[in-house]
Amino acid sequence: MLVVSIGGSPSPRSRSGVLLERSRHWLQERGVEVVNFQVRDFPAEDLLHARFDSPHVQHFQQVVAQADGLIVATPVYKASFAGALKTLLDLLPERALVHKIVLPIATGGSIAHMLAVDYALKPVLSALKAQETLQGIFADDSQVSYAEGSKPAQLTPALEARLLDSLETFHVALARRPSAVAPGVLNERLISARWSI
Repeated sequence: MLVVSIGGSPSPRSRSGVLLERSRHWLQERGVEVVNFQVRDFPAEDLLHARFDSPHVQHFQQVVAQADGLIVATPVYKASFAGALKTLLDLLPERALVHKIVLPIATGGSIAHMLAVDYALKPVLSALKAQETLQGIFADDSQVSYAEGSKPAQLTPALEARLLDSLETFHVALARRPSAVAPGVLNERLISARWSI
């Protein structure tokens, strides 16, 4: 299984990034390959000028095309998800998420931003034809706290439980996803099948 994780925060220290990193570790412990992309790692010119021929963008498109699922994490600013993330998602082909399971994650200053996932992010994922977009997770800033020094950030027990529950659901959805059959194999199966009318 291959999962692409996409971080929408322009900052290297972000609460949405903490949840994305926890998710990546959880999946890798269960044998899932995870490839991580951060919007801040793309050249700004490629995003601003929609450079579909950029090597960075083409690599991103190729990995997404091979993926079984995606985790998309974003901070919420002014009742919507990060603009840089929208710009990156706009560089994907129209049907880029066909046959893919998507888990959205968002963080914001207060629960007043909670509906941004449903009213801003999910419609974009739907427009990219995601097979299934899961309920997702929203965390307000008080639920993710940074420790002193180099210690990892801490999640409240309630957020930790919701994250683990969503990851379990995501993992099960990935496992039940039908695997593609190569056209040659499908053709051979149809030819050799016994038909009765």
